[in-house]
Amino acid sequence: MFVPSFYREADSSWMVDLIRDNPLALAVANGSSEDGPFATHLPVIFSPDTAGDWSGELPGTTLLGHMNRANPHWTALENDGVLLLTFTGPHTYVSPTVYEVTPAAPTWNFTAVHVRGVLEKIDSTEETLEVVQSTVRAFEEAFGDGWDMTESLDYFRKIVPAVGAFRLKVTGAEGMFKLSQEQPAEVRDRVWKSFDQGACTYQRETARLMSRLP
Repeated sequence: MFVPSFYREADSSWMVDLIRDNPLALAVANGSSEDGPFATHLPVIFSPDTAGDWSGELPGTTLLGHMNRANPHWTALENDGVLLLTFTGPHTYVSPTVYEVTPAAPTWNFTAVHVRGVLEKIDSTEETLEVVQSTVRAFEEAFGDGWDMTESLDYFRKIVPAVGAFRLKVTGAEGMFKLSQEQPAEVRDRVWKSFDQGACTYQRETARLMSRLP
């Protein structure tokens, strides 16, 4: 991903927060020349083992994901192969009317993180079940209502043979946070205010990120 220097954020917490807040990743792998590249949308979490002494830097940490084993993408994946995960955060259109200057051009403010890593496919049914349970715990805490999965574990065991779970050891990560940093301060402030007062959820979420800028 091409990231101009003024759209980079040195603090890695920006990327970590974006992944946690927007965990539906697009997983991309080359595949064979006949099949072309594979792309699958799937939920991704940080491994529970990430807690503790984790430095907060993405390279070196482990992500967990899963997809349907019937997906040809799963068959194409190889242990020790490279997988790209892309995460998209808040984004919205920027109209030149907000700039209040002429000439001007419209643009799109957006946030994204690309993560590359080495793949390990999980073969064990019990380990796959643990990935599914860990995913439920993470998402119930972040987005759900604290659903108790205890009474559904037998059902989980019935469906888990169809689940392809994996670990991804992160080797590199890039984040692009295009939030009008190239604009003069007074113009950037007008953009932020227009988003903050907008009716669109994406606009307000983009404004929230803009408020974190130095």
